Amino acid sequence: MYAHGGRRTAAQRDAATIEIGYALVSATFAAAVLFGALAGPAFLFDLPHLLSKALLRLGMAVAPLVFVARVVSVLVRFRQSAQPSQPGRTSPDS
Repeated sequence: MYAHGGRRTAAQRDAATIEIGYALVSATFAAAVLFGALAGPAFLFDLPHLLSKALLRLGMAVAPLVFVARVVSVLVRFRQSAQPSQPGRTSPDS
């Protein structure tokens, strides 16, 4: 992943920045959709107070977990794709 002397090229830095942005945006979207699916009925329908409160709390508990899981999965996949296909082997031009 590193160019000459262990430094990243501008293209590698740009790719990492874009991937981090994608991870954050897609994680925010996934967490918001899940929160809406869980807590939405509490806002839309006249549910019993206990059920409404439980749905809101469940949405507030699960959404951050989904956010973190999505960010980690995207960034781990990005890092793994940046590794050489055959670890330990050098390229012919090195």
